[in-house]
Amino acid sequence: MSAVTKAVRRSAIGLGLFAIITGGTIALTQGLTETRIQEQAARAEARALFEIIPESRHDNNLLKDVVTLPSSDRLPIDGPVKAWVARKGGNPVGLIIPALAPDGYSGDIHLLVGLDLEGRVLGVRVTGHKETPGLGDRIETRKSEWIHAFKGKSLGNPPPKAWNVRKNGGTFDQFTGATITPRAVVKAVQRTLVYFRQHHATIRERVNAPAKPGKRRPTPEAIASDTQPAEHS
Repeated sequence: MSAVTKAVRRSAIGLGLFAIITGGTIALTQGLTETRIQEQAARAEARALFEIIPESRHDNNLLKDVVTLPSSDRLPIDGPVKAWVARKGGNPVGLIIPALAPDGYSGDIHLLVGLDLEGRVLGVRVTGHKETPGLGDRIETRKSEWIHAFKGKSLGNPPPKAWNVRKNGGTFDQFTGATITPRAVVKAVQRTLVYFRQHHATIRERVNAPAKPGKRRPTPEAIASDTQPAEHS
């Protein structure tokens, strides 16, 4: 075997080993990065849960007390809906439902919506988004107080047509230079409230809440009248 052939073979082997080591390092780094991202997302979600329903409002393990609710096009989430239940003295006092605004300015906006068993909003938090820094990111609590405006609201407060930003005749403020983002969040919260009303009987059953007398299950017509199609700008 000539010296040139030996040199070429050694170079090929070296390059092969380098490619294997480099590929393994990249795969390991990506795996570790994805794990860290998942852990950070889980921590952010946990913080949001306790911001929506503080520990003073419940005495159960909120992170572990999870029920599965029916899927629905009201909540554009793949598969069944996972909801966290808050209890006090064994009785359910609220639940937190994941929601999605698919029509944000830069894509999906992931939310958590807390409700009491009467359908009033206990709080809303954003857990993930790609909105424009300095504009749409004001949906975050660390950037503004805007998201707190939902607390205490329900399907009838404000009326259905007022579930929009002021620019479109609604109750909720828009941001200077950013209307699409807050409008998407408003509509997502409204859809979550409609989902809660639509599945109220099932939700109460799943969280082991005692049935409330004198309440009839709403008709599809009544449910449909509680939402208005989103406007476009």
